[in-house]
Amino acid sequence: MSVDTKAELVESVRAILRGAQAAKRRMATAPTRGKNEALSHMADAIWARRSEILAANAADVDAARREGQPAARVDRLMLDEARLQQIIEGVREVEALPDPVGEEVERILRPNGLDIRKVRVPMGVIAMIYEARPNVTVDAAALAVKTGNVAVLRGGSEALRSNQALVAAIHDGLRQAGLPEAAVSLVAHADRDAVDVLIRARGLVDLAIPRGGAGLIRRVVENASVPVIETGVGNCHVYVDRAANFEMATRIVVNAKTQRPSVCNAAETLLVHAEIADAWLPDAARALVDRGVALRACPRALEILRRAGIPAEAAQEADWETEYLDLILAVRVVDTLEDAIAHIDRYGTQHSEVIVTEDEDAARVFLASIDAAAVYHNASSRFTDGFEFGFGAEIGISTQKMHARGPMGLRELTSYKYVVYGHGQVRE
Repeated sequence: MSVDTKAELVESVRAILRGAQAAKRRMATAPTRGKNEALSHMADAIWARRSEILAANAADVDAARREGQPAARVDRLMLDEARLQQIIEGVREVEALPDPVGEEVERILRPNGLDIRKVRVPMGVIAMIYEARPNVTVDAAALAVKTGNVAVLRGGSEALRSNQALVAAIHDGLRQAGLPEAAVSLVAHADRDAVDVLIRARGLVDLAIPRGGAGLIRRVVENASVPVIETGVGNCHVYVDRAANFEMATRIVVNAKTQRPSVCNAAETLLVHAEIADAWLPDAARALVDRGVALRACPRALEILRRAGIPAEAAQEADWETEYLDLILAVRVVDTLEDAIAHIDRYGTQHSEVIVTEDEDAARVFLASIDAAAVYHNASSRFTDGFEFGFGAEIGISTQKMHARGPMGLRELTSYKYVVYGHGQVRE
């Protein structure tokens, strides 16, 4: 890229951000009714434009396949009418949820008569940086509109046509509700320099949220000069305890791995207590292999699987720390609950961790000990999702501890300010 071209890119992105800043005050003061009208019109417009959106998506998917993109990445990119209906349902759920803006979080009445109220307010201009996930375009837009924020979206180049078609529908909805189109903007530059402009635009961007693979998240976190909420990689584990119900354990493991392997809340490692490994693991492994899962096993697990005639490869050290996002599962036999916890502490990414057991004491220790955004007892990790948590949609799953953790819905996209009412008080 020549210097002139780069300068033009920088100016183009900053022009989008200036438009977003101009829309910020109007969105912050928009009434709930107006924001809900926009969401309703957005949902209608996405469905009305579905042929256009699906055609654009088909072109993106064809290009990704020609370029040899991994199957998991193509799956995240792909839209069909069923997925589009799920996206629309998410918008309508956000519309139906209470508006957090203006909510009084706390009220303090001081002896001097000051009435101090802690009130939720929008974050402002949010730069959303993500990869080949066109559903994120709509989720981020819906959550931003409902919370009076402004979204500047920079999706992966693989989904550019899809995102342009979706944002055109979103703009239809905003226009019909009388809200500024700049409330949701798309940075349509494929060049990675566009990301650098967004994450260094102090004064124009109030918050950046990266959502994608480890490389993207690391790049944003390490190079940003604006505040960042880190949405982490999902190296998620299912630990099957010695007191597990076998049928339940198999059902949970199969669901956590195969229901949709290309997403961050899918299981990547199975830990099995040694006392039940011989009795339970072969049947569970067979159910996984029958669904196309490739197993990478520790020496003890490998021996059990080979005796049962189940194909598996020997696990390498890298397998314990890999987010496969594919039909691959690492399997390890552990001697104790403490060993399972120690493994997760070492290799987990603080996303979602599961214990399957009928032993309430073991469950209590696991849930208290594991440092993750979501911990589960006898349920699949696939539920770590804004839609499943009742948030309508999510803008990401935060694995950090500051401000927000876990699926980020409406409240996580607000900050607060103190509104102080007096009647002439001065400080002595």
